[in-house]
Amino acid sequence: MKVYVLEQLPEIFVVRVDMKINGSSIRSGNIILHQGTNWRAIKCQAVKPGKGGAFNQVELRNLENGSKLNERFRANEVVEKLSITTKTYQFLYGSGNILTFMNTETYDQIELSKSLIGDQKFFLQDGMEVSLEIVEEKPVGISLPEQVVQEVLETEAVVKGQTASSSYKPAMVDNGLRIMVPSHIEVGVKIIVSTIDCTYVGKYKS
Repeated sequence: MKVYVLEQLPEIFVVRVDMKINGSSIRSGNIILHQGTNWRAIKCQAVKPGKGGAFNQVELRNLENGSKLNERFRANEVVEKLSITTKTYQFLYGSGNILTFMNTETYDQIELSKSLIGDQKFFLQDGMEVSLEIVEEKPVGISLPEQVVQEVLETEAVVKGQTASSSYKPAMVDNGLRIMVPSHIEVGVKIIVSTIDCTYVGKYKS
């Protein structure tokens, strides 16, 4: 069975149709061209300081080496947003820093570095079908359901009197991911987690 690395992607034709957007329009999951390199927006926060104009605080991950960068983008800045083509692949296994996926139609395999998908690797399960994201004919990441349900395995005990509006505390869920949850969340509780930025969304109600 032939294994294809990042530079090779058979039987996929990608047309690049880029879009110009302003800095305040960048959202988590977007892939942009910045400083001559392709980056994925991981977290975005609109900031309105007491002095000066508002800006979009964006955490970026480099799609070449996985490094991170925090940047401020203002509404009057023009940013090039890159188009993403997706194709369904099946996750086979992970070994070291490499994740292996298989095209279910051709059985060809593609390897993707864990550093390119960050904490999304925690949500992968053997045999799971995912949408492989392709930019400029290279796989750059995966697309998962935006929210998943996970069970809390470890966290600090609840202190009497704490409410949902209290401060957050660290917790580990059943896929090994460590996140911050409200202080009233207990071990065994099922919660909704965002796969985009790996943050707590809410308590799951079955």
